[in-house]
Amino acid sequence: MELPVDLQQTADTSNAAETTRPPTRMTRQQTLTLISMASVNFSSMICYSILGPFFPNEAVKKGASQTVIGLIFGCYAVCNLIGSLIMGKYIVQIGAKFMLVAGLFVSSGCTILFGLLDRAPAGAAFISICFIVRSIDALGFAAAMTSTFAMTGKIFPNNVATVLGCLEVFTGLGLILGPPLGGWLYQSFGYEVPFMLLGCFLLIMVPFNIYVLPSIEAEPSKDSFLPLLSKVKILLICYVIFTLSAGLGFLDATLSLFAMAKFNLSAGFVGLIFLGLSLPYCLGSPLIGYISDKYPSTRSWFMVTGGAVTAFGFVMLGPVPFLHIQGQLWLQVFMLVVIGFSLGMTVIPTFPEIITCAYEHGYDEGLSTLGMVSGLFGAFWSAGMFYGPIVGGLITQNLSFEWAAAIHGGVVFLGVNFDPKNNSVYFSEFAGYFN
Repeated sequence: MELPVDLQQTADTSNAAETTRPPTRMTRQQTLTLISMASVNFSSMICYSILGPFFPNEAVKKGASQTVIGLIFGCYAVCNLIGSLIMGKYIVQIGAKFMLVAGLFVSSGCTILFGLLDRAPAGAAFISICFIVRSIDALGFAAAMTSTFAMTGKIFPNNVATVLGCLEVFTGLGLILGPPLGGWLYQSFGYEVPFMLLGCFLLIMVPFNIYVLPSIEAEPSKDSFLPLLSKVKILLICYVIFTLSAGLGFLDATLSLFAMAKFNLSAGFVGLIFLGLSLPYCLGSPLIGYISDKYPSTRSWFMVTGGAVTAFGFVMLGPVPFLHIQGQLWLQVFMLVVIGFSLGMTVIPTFPEIITCAYEHGYDEGLSTLGMVSGLFGAFWSAGMFYGPIVGGLITQNLSFEWAAAIHGGVVFLGVNFDPKNNSVYFSEFAGYFN
């Protein structure tokens, strides 16, 4: 039986309000999906970070130079960048659920294969297989993470930043636990065991995610990355993402050597110093995400404030020589804490802000747009992870760590400018001419 027109309009209005109002409680499906995505983030990051403590030494034994080892690590970021763009563009055609499950399966196989590389012949054969396996693993990682971001935006449309903040806790835990766990397993059981255990763990997660994750149907979009990047605000937020990941890559490559030489620390104590960077990021991200969702107008303020504080932290990390401040261990640890928390302030709002901007410019509110935004985020993050260690290492080698950190602080500060009139982030004063 049809309702009268006025009652029908009232019902439609009520239904629309219910669909747009943020849910008070997560459904069972959302809870299981969140658990699934958290496990993907954790396991992917722990597999990514496990190589650091012992693989370079094993590679040297197989005839790889320091430059080649750096390229083996660097090719991961390049393939991740390419894979993120491809997966983001064709996520609807491939299917978000299939992409995530397939990415996990590929990563698990590559992790297990990496554990068998100690049996490969030394020299060119070992190096070639390393590049091949590492590159394929990066594509699997790109597939899993791109679909994770896109499904987050689709399943939690009113709580994107909150969910991402919670997921970053597990990302940080994976990065924190990977090196010490990998080092302990390697020292206790040899080269193969760390990779075999983690590879099997990823493999077990494949059927779990097949069962838990919902299938998302969507129509392919005719939109592409280039029109998205032609929007100045989106391009500048991507620049912010790039500088943040470049800073993390720079610290990964240079901080441990600087701390050992400057403060005469052991490798174990340097690992504890890195906790000053990762713990504030893990603990602060959920709060930043919650506030960003509850008060969307705060996102620009978070990005601007976080970027400025991050730039200050890098300048004071050495500290920069022209300040004539004596570098001390407590100051470096404190600056890492500051950088860790400010990174969370800056990076968590970027993803939902790009989504909002894309919708404002006429992009369809569906999986296709979410996939492109996810691919864009992953690509710029990977570009920063490739750029940071290489350029930061070159500056450190030719000048010093203090100057390299300060220069990167300046690069971060270039992306910090706030226009209160338009309530948005801009890249220096020149961006105002294009808005």
